Amino acid sequence: MAGSVNKVILIGNLGKDPEIRTTQDGKEIGNLTIATSETWKDKNSGERKEKTEWHRVVIFNPGLMNVVKQYLKKGSKVYIEGALQTRKWQDQNGQEKFTTEIVLQPFNSTLTMLDSKGGNSSGSSYGDNNSGGNYNSSPSPSSNNSNNDFSNHGLDDEIPF
Repeated sequence: MAGSVNKVILIGNLGKDPEIRTTQDGKEIGNLTIATSETWKDKNSGERKEKTEWHRVVIFNPGLMNVVKQYLKKGSKVYIEGALQTRKWQDQNGQEKFTTEIVLQPFNSTLTMLDSKGGNSSGSSYGDNNSGGNYNSSPSPSSNNSNNDFSNHGLDDEIPF
């Protein structure tokens, strides 16, 4: 197999308000903490159990940063698409540490709000339309000009076997 894929898709809730930082050259970087949960019924006790995973998300996409600043807050439900990235850093004692994060670059990344300011769940999708970050980058069936009626393509109703 040639090539590989590095894509992460999450649906979860923000565990705290977004953190926004500005680099020395004026670019904004956003940090989100997203919780995903799964629940199940324990077979032995019949008790309902829940496990929550916490995910660090870093946003470098300027278009998405506008959405993050305006609309997201603790508890917001979001859908994100990004890439997994591990970086190395040093703590205050000089020891090397590693952090794995989901990164939303200015390309191939998506952020969709699954609950809106008004409280309905219609959702709003944001991405970089010019570089493939759009939530739905494939054309919709209604916009397709080809006729999907197979009767016009000379297909015979009888199966030859």
